[in-house]
Amino acid sequence: MTVIDSDLARYCDAHENDYVDELISWVAIPSISANPAHREDVRRCCERLVERMRGIGLRAEVLETDGNPLAYGEWMNAPGKPAVLLYGHYDVQPADPEELWHSPPFQAQVRDGNIYGRGTVDDKGQVLMHLAAIEAHLRVRGSLPVNVKVVVEGEEEIGSPNFEKALATYEDRFRADLAVISDTAVYAEDTPSLTTSIRGLVHWEIAVRGPSGDLHSGYFGGLVKNPIEALAQIIAQLKDDAGRVAVPGFYDGVDDLDPRALDELRALAFDEKKEAETLGVPALGGERDRMPLERQWFRPTLECNGIWGGYQGPGSKTIIPSVAYAKISARLVGRQEPGRVKEALTQFVQCIAPPGVRVEIHTGGDTRAVVTSREHPAVAAAARAMEAGFGKPPVFIGTGGTIGPVSSFDRILGLPQVLIGVGLPDDRIHAPNEKFTLSQFFGGIKTMCALYDELAR
Repeated sequence: MTVIDSDLARYCDAHENDYVDELISWVAIPSISANPAHREDVRRCCERLVERMRGIGLRAEVLETDGNPLAYGEWMNAPGKPAVLLYGHYDVQPADPEELWHSPPFQAQVRDGNIYGRGTVDDKGQVLMHLAAIEAHLRVRGSLPVNVKVVVEGEEEIGSPNFEKALATYEDRFRADLAVISDTAVYAEDTPSLTTSIRGLVHWEIAVRGPSGDLHSGYFGGLVKNPIEALAQIIAQLKDDAGRVAVPGFYDGVDDLDPRALDELRALAFDEKKEAETLGVPALGGERDRMPLERQWFRPTLECNGIWGGYQGPGSKTIIPSVAYAKISARLVGRQEPGRVKEALTQFVQCIAPPGVRVEIHTGGDTRAVVTSREHPAVAAAARAMEAGFGKPPVFIGTGGTIGPVSSFDRILGLPQVLIGVGLPDDRIHAPNEKFTLSQFFGGIKTMCALYDELAR
């Protein structure tokens, strides 16, 4: 079994209370990127990170972008060793609805082995794991076994709109041999896990237009096609009865899992009925011929995220509305090309639109899926590090979500990537009462301490 260096472990154990206090102080800065009223809080959080990195011995600075700034730090004093780029984000989701929190969202509290507060696990706590590990190496040994670059952005929660331009502007700072991202979760508290795939994302907004203005449904019902009805017909045809997407070409580039990966999914404890009960649904949905975890992590999705049109007020207003709208998104996997998927759905919707309405479609998003082979030496190093931090080797999993910079690192810089987060599925990220379980937090710090040694090897 891989074990962490005993001197590093003792240092981490001795400073656990300090790590908790520091995370509490970070959470106290409401760095909400979605709300312009918190712009100064966002900058203050960035400057706080830069100050912290300087304090542990990194050369650090604020990097300006067209939006919120980046916190950047580096330690490049290991000639001949690889350069590792560590990515995280310091911005957080809004805390609404605040009345559902059991304690103030920006006054982090420790209860029952967890620390509660907005940003505790997504992603301030996981960024702090790396800074704590770097500090442990520098305090105990006076050096790091690899070169390290740290970039912490302030717009991940709003889709990283300025990140790729910043990559071009500061390309020399971001050049590295490997990217490490800690913004993901493990499968379960007793199941250390490494994420080797992350889904891409594209989206559409559809407008179905009928008459030039709203019409009286008594006078014109049965004569004019209702745009809401037309939109419902379109959406109903996007999938077949077995849950498979019906858009021609949608599955181009989607490969089946190999037998070993399928066996590993079957070996993971998963109670389909219990999961449905937890989610509050009568039964799980999706492609009927695929296992639940397979379709959650490794299959593409197509979802209607919103639909509206017509009268929304109290009482009734008997009209045929002039327009109806829907928002659609797709999560991509494997070798799916975002541009081709967007075009395939656009053509399909135009083709199946019923007569009597006009359809307008606007597309957005261009995030590819990213897959890192579990055979890559950096993934093997991360697996050994997680074993050192949590006492057992990890399983390999996917994630159904999307992290835009992961795709940017892959597409623009060509970096192999290790996704080594330690959050738990019940951490309630983006929701009231977000938490970080302290055993995961402390185990994550030791994991990152071991990771730098393992990457050097």
